[in-house]
Amino acid sequence: MDKKPMVTVIGAGFAGLAAAALLAKDGCDVTVIEKNEMAGGRARTWQKDGFLFDMGPSWYWMPDVFENYYNLFGKTAADFYTLKRLNPSYRIYFDKRDTIDVPETLADLYALFEKLEPGSSKNLKHFLDQAKYKYDVGMNEYVFKPSHSVMEYFDPRLAVSGIKLQLLGNMRKHVYRLFKNERLRKLLEFPVLFLGATPQNTPALYSLMNYADLVLGTWYPMGGMHKIVTAMQQIAESEGVKFIFDTEVTKIEVKNNIAEAVITNKGSFKSDFVVGNADYHHIDQHLFEKPYRNYSEKYWNERTMAPSCLLFYIGLNKKLDNILHHNLFFDEDFDQHAEEIYTNPQWPSKPLFYACCPSVTDKSVAPEGCENLFFLIPVAPDLADSENKREEYFNLLIERFKNLTGNDIGGNILFKRSYAMNDFVEDYHAFKGNAYGLANTLKQTAFLKPKMKSKVTNFLYTGQLTVPGPGVPPAIISGQVVAKEIKKKLKKA
Repeated sequence: MDKKPMVTVIGAGFAGLAAAALLAKDGCDVTVIEKNEMAGGRARTWQKDGFLFDMGPSWYWMPDVFENYYNLFGKTAADFYTLKRLNPSYRIYFDKRDTIDVPETLADLYALFEKLEPGSSKNLKHFLDQAKYKYDVGMNEYVFKPSHSVMEYFDPRLAVSGIKLQLLGNMRKHVYRLFKNERLRKLLEFPVLFLGATPQNTPALYSLMNYADLVLGTWYPMGGMHKIVTAMQQIAESEGVKFIFDTEVTKIEVKNNIAEAVITNKGSFKSDFVVGNADYHHIDQHLFEKPYRNYSEKYWNERTMAPSCLLFYIGLNKKLDNILHHNLFFDEDFDQHAEEIYTNPQWPSKPLFYACCPSVTDKSVAPEGCENLFFLIPVAPDLADSENKREEYFNLLIERFKNLTGNDIGGNILFKRSYAMNDFVEDYHAFKGNAYGLANTLKQTAFLKPKMKSKVTNFLYTGQLTVPGPGVPPAIISGQVVAKEIKKKLKKA
């Protein structure tokens, strides 16, 4: 082509960054328009008084996905940051004197299972062998499909795989059939929290996350999770991608079934293609006029959303004892908390929670002698959010934290910042203030998710509300898939 195809990407989250870089590599003139002050979407950072906080994702799983992406540009993760595998991977608190440290090696993991449930290591090997199969097939056969139609899955090989993938079973039955010890059951059901549904409503397919967790391991990029964003932005810029920050697309104009992104007082961006990496619901319902929307408001309100969360970013003027980088607090009833998210949405009465202390691993994220700590409570989306409610839960958290770990932090807090539903809506236009997109239920998997394709010829969606789903690795893959779809369209042009 004599003239480079013009592409506008709305949103600089992981999917938008991936799509932009790949399209530029394929010869497109790409501009990314980002509402906020930096790239990364939910993976932004916040700095205060020598502390550096990752505001969003804190778990580095599926290192192969990142490596494969960097390899597309002749790079590796090591070109951008140092990866450290955490050992132990994380700690689970069931009570003050009842904890499990999840080990790095499989040999130690088998020993742990044998200790808690004699004979269970055999079942664990069977469970992980199945999980590996699901991971290999899922990551090679399923997640890179655009899922425009169910016909993409009518393949004899995939039909056989589908049976082995246990698409119709659920995680609760799968885990409970093999293991009797309640602690081991909770350990194996834990990754479901990242998928946004109860174990009873999550397909057993997603035990592939256990393979990612227990076999591939939990890693940390030294300097913080935002190092991934920096790497992806550097790659994009090296390919010629232009970024416009602190600028919001306020409308999608459609002329002759061709979309243009509009910025108030700055006009429209004429584009051969537009990629929507902002919140899908926001684009669909608020930026497009009604004739060009993919779905109705009724459709969106009938979706099962993954949780939102209440977060606290805390700077401490002392070091903590008895704490790892990642800490899960399962001292209350998992099923009750899940019911208060999905079945009877309300602020949880006795929440489970997560504490991340990256300064245990990385001294660069806090001043000397200090600790960088954040708390997270999964909560139902679309709850009434207020400062009083946040403060109530903060007081609950620091009391539970003290009782379970022995760390009394009340008098050592230099500052704290809360973040919850209202902030997700304000910063990301997140539908109902969700944090993790759509729940990965059977009815919201693959081609049953909101479509990448738009009614408008040159507009496609990417990101956590479309395929393959929520999470950093799936978002990166989503960007790769949408870039490939546009490349196919350009070849036909």
